[in-house]
Amino acid sequence: MAATVMVGLSGGVDSAVAAWQLLESGFDAEALFMKNWDEDDTPEYCAAAADLEDAQAICATLGIRLHTANFSAEYWTRVFESFLAEYAAGRTPNPDVWCNRDIKFRAFLDHARRLGATAIATGHYAGLRRGATVQLVQARDAAKDQTYFLHLLNQEQLQASSFPLQRTLKQETRRIARRLGLSVHDKKDSTGICFIGERRFQDFLARYIPTEPGPIADADGRVLGEHSGLPFYTLGQRTGLGIGGVADAEEKPWYVLDKQPEARRLIVTQDRRHPVLNVRELEIEPPHWIAGTPPDPKALQARIRHRQPLQACTIESGEAAMRVRFDAPQWAPAPGQSAVFYDGPVCLGGGIITRTFPHP
Repeated sequence: MAATVMVGLSGGVDSAVAAWQLLESGFDAEALFMKNWDEDDTPEYCAAAADLEDAQAICATLGIRLHTANFSAEYWTRVFESFLAEYAAGRTPNPDVWCNRDIKFRAFLDHARRLGATAIATGHYAGLRRGATVQLVQARDAAKDQTYFLHLLNQEQLQASSFPLQRTLKQETRRIARRLGLSVHDKKDSTGICFIGERRFQDFLARYIPTEPGPIADADGRVLGEHSGLPFYTLGQRTGLGIGGVADAEEKPWYVLDKQPEARRLIVTQDRRHPVLNVRELEIEPPHWIAGTPPDPKALQARIRHRQPLQACTIESGEAAMRVRFDAPQWAPAPGQSAVFYDGPVCLGGGIITRTFPHP
């Protein structure tokens, strides 16, 4: 009897084709639709009802059973509360990495096992190599690779997981879905954070974090305007600053250079080459290593944001943090984001950026 694999079915084209590929490989596949947000589930934001309808249609076409589960309580306590705490502290978090670790590959995995499944699968563009340890590797489609968001997974989670789209290009995924007659073959990819949706980020965050306006000033202390609250801004940001024409200033973009919580002051600059924005060294929290142990000391590669080309670096462990040194300056690493490490195609793990050091 074939092993049962539970597919996390979002109602999108990627997870739909992942389910089909499992069936083609001879697995007994079932699907589970997860609802992770209850606060204001509307068509404008987290359109769970419409996505569930798509998931039901996908399962009807493929002939597989669909389960549903509501992980909203787990999402709130394991992901959203940390998201708010990070913004309140002046950092810029990435909730997707926590969602993968704590919801999609923990709450989902545990629930799938209770339903009798031996493994789970998702529509992520990533891959696995199985040996003495399970390695997380980049997908064939480099433009869609999602290993950056999966770097907090551990061996137990990866042992029980599969990524059927490892060798599939996105254009092939849509072509397969069209050939199968799946209505989602041309469905728009979801982007951003589900619970924020298409609304203004500032409007959403202001509902949960008390914010106070304050001055926007340049590095010389000249006040240029007023911001609506420091949590709304991140290092290197150039849009949404609301700075109009400034006397004696060039017609060039302004960038966020620093946040000074004590004075509620936002510091900006027109110098994109400013050393604070071009960083060769940073510190991260003690990192998570997918293999369970640190890699052998040697030159590695890293990225500080999704889809960034891999950057050559070296690492040096300390008692409370790890120092990362890049061969070339990196643009505006933001505390709260993740630095994720690679050895060629293999994703090794990563950690949250806590401090940056200006490039001299």
